[in-house]
Amino acid sequence: KTPLYFAQGGKFLGVIAAADVVKPTSREAIARLQEMGMDVIMLTGDNARTAEAIKKQVGIKTVIADVIPQDKEEKVRRLQEQGHKVAMVGDGINDAPALARADVGIAISEGAEIAREIADITVAADDLAEILVLRMLSNRLMKRIHRNYRFIVTFNAGLILLGVGGILQPTTSALLHNTSTLYIGLKSMGNLLDEP
Repeated sequence: KTPLYFAQGGKFLGVIAAADVVKPTSREAIARLQEMGMDVIMLTGDNARTAEAIKKQVGIKTVIADVIPQDKEEKVRRLQEQGHKVAMVGDGINDAPALARADVGIAISEGAEIAREIADITVAADDLAEILVLRMLSNRLMKRIHRNYRFIVTFNAGLILLGVGGILQPTTSALLHNTSTLYIGLKSMGNLLDEP
């Protein structure tokens, strides 16, 4: 918890402890991201005690606490200089510089408007599990693109060779080429989340 102290006229009145509630899905989401080979780092403006408590709750290995906005951006820049690809997840004004610097900035839809404007992606749910869905979608999309590319190159190379060899007439080759383009286009419209 982060303590907020209240005083009036030099007299101590009390303390309120504020804490962000960790979502029940966060620990599993972070574990799965780490299983995918991602290093999950928590950059936070919270004090070190609060950050360490959250670290234990969710299973993050690295926490950097007491970070001001420009320091978040600096940490992202340093990681990039070390050769890392950085995806930054943030929801506040304080996260905006780091979101802009990251290779992929991911904002939470309920966060600050500037964070949503700067980020590359805005997720609808305030849940780290959405990052898993994004990662799964991007992996499957890249697989689909590569599969389509291999098919198109192989098929068209075959059509060219058959045409040069005099086996296929140009009209037949054009018809087969256009049919394959239509086939790939229609097949690519399928839902990525339905793929195994």
